[in-house]
Amino acid sequence: MTETRKLAAILVADVVGYSRLAGADEERTLARLRGLRSDLIDPAIAAHRGRIVKRTGDGSIIEFRSVVDAVRCALEVQNGMVERNAGVPAERRIEFRIGIHLGDVVEESDGDLMGDGVNIAARLEGIAAPSAICLSEQAYWQVKSRLDLKVSDLGLTQLKNIAEPIRVYSLEVGQPAEAKPAPKATPAGPPRSLRSKPRLGSAPFVAAVATLILLAAASGWFLLGSRLMTPSQAAHLSIVVLPFANLSGDPSQDYFADGITENLTSELSRIKGSFVIARNTAFAYKGKSVDAREIGKELGVRYVLEGSVQRDQNRVRFNAQLIDAESGAHLWADRFEDDMADLFKLQDQVVARLGNALGFELIKAEAGRSARSTNPDAIDLTMRGWAKMWQSYPQSAKEKRDSHYAALDLFSQALKIDPNDANALAGEAFANMALFTFAEAAAEADPDAKIIDPADRAIALAPDNMYAYYAKSAYLTGTHRANDAVRVADAGLAVNPNFAPLLDARSFAETALGRFEQAKSDSQQAMRLSPRDPELPSRLISLGMAEVGLGHFDAAIDQFQKAIDAGAHYFIPYVNLAAAYALEGKMEEAEPALAEARRLNPQLTVKWLIDHAPNLPPLFEGVRKAGLPEE
Repeated sequence: MTETRKLAAILVADVVGYSRLAGADEERTLARLRGLRSDLIDPAIAAHRGRIVKRTGDGSIIEFRSVVDAVRCALEVQNGMVERNAGVPAERRIEFRIGIHLGDVVEESDGDLMGDGVNIAARLEGIAAPSAICLSEQAYWQVKSRLDLKVSDLGLTQLKNIAEPIRVYSLEVGQPAEAKPAPKATPAGPPRSLRSKPRLGSAPFVAAVATLILLAAASGWFLLGSRLMTPSQAAHLSIVVLPFANLSGDPSQDYFADGITENLTSELSRIKGSFVIARNTAFAYKGKSVDAREIGKELGVRYVLEGSVQRDQNRVRFNAQLIDAESGAHLWADRFEDDMADLFKLQDQVVARLGNALGFELIKAEAGRSARSTNPDAIDLTMRGWAKMWQSYPQSAKEKRDSHYAALDLFSQALKIDPNDANALAGEAFANMALFTFAEAAAEADPDAKIIDPADRAIALAPDNMYAYYAKSAYLTGTHRANDAVRVADAGLAVNPNFAPLLDARSFAETALGRFEQAKSDSQQAMRLSPRDPELPSRLISLGMAEVGLGHFDAAIDQFQKAIDAGAHYFIPYVNLAAAYALEGKMEEAEPALAEARRLNPQLTVKWLIDHAPNLPPLFEGVRKAGLPEE
C-alpha cells in the first residue's frame, strides 16, 4: 500500500443531537439529511473545490486545497441552515457543528486520510457549539485578515487524545466583526466576509479599467469599461455567464461545456428586463483566472454565473454558482448529475433547470437591493412584489395571506407609476389568483376582473410573460373552466416549453378533465425542470391529486405529506391528505388531517370544496368519508 504525506485543510462536520432526532422520527430525519446533502452541502463542497474523504453517518470528513476554501464552504452551509431552520421548532432543527484544522495528513492509496490533521479537526468539531465553526490556531491564521465575522478566542484547549493543548477560535456565524478604525493613510475598503483575492485598487489598474474597451468583432458590438458603470449602478438583472470549465481532462469535450454556456446565455436573455452579456465577450475570459468583482466593474453587470462540467464514464456532472459582482458573495449554488445517453437532450434539460432556478434567484437578489432604495421605480416595486410571493410559500396560513396582500400592494404601487408594466400586471393577476386559491379573498370580490383582465393585458403587452399565462390558467381550473385553462397553458408553453410553473398549471387542469396520466407526467416534468422551486409544494399537491384520480391512494398520501414537509402550511394539502387516508380506509389518520384543514380554512365544507377545487370526484368522496360536512 502506497502512502503520501501532505499538508491539507481538513473540515469535519456532524449533526448536533442526531441520535435524538433519529429516535423521534428516523425516516423523516434521514430524508431531510439526504435533502440537505443534495441541495446545500454537496453543492457547497463542489463550489469550493472540496473532496469528500468519507461520510460518517450523520457527518463528513472533507479535504480542501486551502483553509480559505474550507471556511467559505463552512459559512455557506451554516448560513444556509439558518434559512432552512427558520420557522422549524427547536426540537426538530438539524444543526451542524464544524471543526477546521490545517495540518499534516497521510493519504492512503484509496484516498482515505489519516493522522493528526484529521484527528484534531474531529476534536474541534466535538467542542463546537451548535451552528458554530471552530478553527485551530494554524487554520485561523490563514484566514484571520479575511474574516468579517465576530471571532471568540477560546484560548488553549486540551482536546481529547491530543497530547498538547491547542489554541482554538470560534466563528460566530451571522455576527459581524467589531468595527476597527481604518489606518489614516489608507481608506477602508468595502466590507466582505471572505476575500478570494487581494483587491486590485492601484492607480494604474483603475486607469487601465477606465479606458478599457472590450471588442467582440464576431458579434459586431463593443462594451465600455467600469468608469462608465459600476455593479451597483448596472441595469437590473444584468449578468455575464462565464464559459463553463471542462473538468473531464479531455479537451475534445470542450464543445459540450461551451454549448451549456451558450444555451444558458440565451435562456437567461428570456427573463423579462434582463441584460445578459453576449457570448463573444464572455468567451474572452475562457481559461483565465478571474475575480467576479473585477469582471462586474469591467462589464458593468451585477451578477456573474460560473460553473463546470465533468464527464465520468456514463455520467455527467454540472456545478453552477451565482456571484454578486459588487461584493463577491456567493448567492446560490447547485449541482446536477445525470446519465449521458443523449448529450444534447441532457444539455437542454440542464439549461432549462438552471434557467428556472436562476430566474428565482436573480429576482430574489434584486428585491433585496431594491428594498434599500429610497426612491423605488416600477421595476424595483415589481421585483419586491414577486419576492413577497416567493416568500409566502413556506409560511403559515396567516403569514401567507399577509404576504399575498403585501405583494398585491407593491404591484399596485408599480402600476400607478407605469400602468403598462406587463410584469406588474402579471404580478397583480398572480397575487389575486393566490388570494382566491387559498380562500383569502373577500367573498364579494370580482375575481374575473382582478385576475383574467390584468393577465390578458400582460399577455397582450408581453406575449412571453409566463406568469400571466400561469395565473390565468390556474384560476380558470379553479372556476371549472378546465378546457380553457389547458388552452391558456398550451399557448404559454408554445412560447416557452420549459417553464415549470405552467406545466404545473396544465397538470392541475388535466386532473380536472380526468386525464390523470398526462397530469402526472406534467407535474413530474415540472419538478425535473425546477427541483428546488419555492413552489415545489404546489407540484407535489398536483402530483398527489393525479394519483388520487388514478386510485393510487398510498402514492397520493406520500405526495401530500411531502408537500406539508416542504412548507405547505395551508389547508389544501391537509384536506387532500384527509381524503386520501379515508379512501385508503385509514380513518384514524384522516381525522386529524381534516381537523387541521378546517382550522386553517373555517369555510371548508364539501360544497365549498366542489366550488373551488378541480372536478375530482374521488377527492369529494374521500372528504365525505373523512367527515367533512356537506354545507
